[in-house]
Amino acid sequence: MERHLEHSSSRPFPFRWLLPIGVLAALVALWALVVRVNNLPPYVLPSPGQVLETLVSDRVVLFQSMLVTLETTVLALLLAAAGGVALALIFASARIVEFSLFPIAVILQVTPVIAVAPLMLIYLSTDTAVLVCAWIVAFFPVLSNTTLGLNSVDPNLRDLFRLAGASRWQTLLRLKLPTALPYFLGGLRIAGGLALIGAVVGEIAAGSAGQGSGLAFRIVESAYRLNIPRLFAALLLISLAGILIYAALSLLSWLVLRRWHESELGGA
Repeated sequence: MERHLEHSSSRPFPFRWLLPIGVLAALVALWALVVRVNNLPPYVLPSPGQVLETLVSDRVVLFQSMLVTLETTVLALLLAAAGGVALALIFASARIVEFSLFPIAVILQVTPVIAVAPLMLIYLSTDTAVLVCAWIVAFFPVLSNTTLGLNSVDPNLRDLFRLAGASRWQTLLRLKLPTALPYFLGGLRIAGGLALIGAVVGEIAAGSAGQGSGLAFRIVESAYRLNIPRLFAALLLISLAGILIYAALSLLSWLVLRRWHESELGGA
């Protein structure tokens, strides 16, 4: 009886995906009700229907801008993943290098990207400046999580590999990297959202200077023209882009870890 209760309590709720959809639908309904009751004009607060109409009528411009933002985000994420893993491997093999360079990485992380973006626009082209802003905020989570994973190897397993005569290369491939993989994937999920935020901040800075073509540029442009429905439509697409990135990275993590790691085996 106790075993049955334990099994049923750990079983995932079959309609769990309906809960956030229901909450979102309720919020949209409340939004529409507020606009209708207060008779708000579109330049103050557009209704959900007006936002959807704008999304359809301006779909060519908005979706092209969305592709620009996604391209910058994905490229920054790939560069952050490659650079973060490479530097983490160096940190794990030479602690003096970690002690020397890790504070610089922390400085990059804690420096507000909104303060860095105008400087990047001075010294770099618009596209490169936006890419650098997205890379800066995405780099540190990958670096710190991968470094933590490489340093989290079980000492007993490390001693076992040493007793078996494994080389440093074999220990890295068969022990350290598998141990660090879940940490890396967790950092990658965090970095995906941060890369999008960095791209949006860079595009806003570029848009304030009259440059750019991404979704954030459309937001700045719409605000200047008081085209609030288009502004909300661009915000909606940014949210959808963030959901898409997180879902893709979560799927990647599940595909890689589902057969052997406890974080995914427990949810099966």
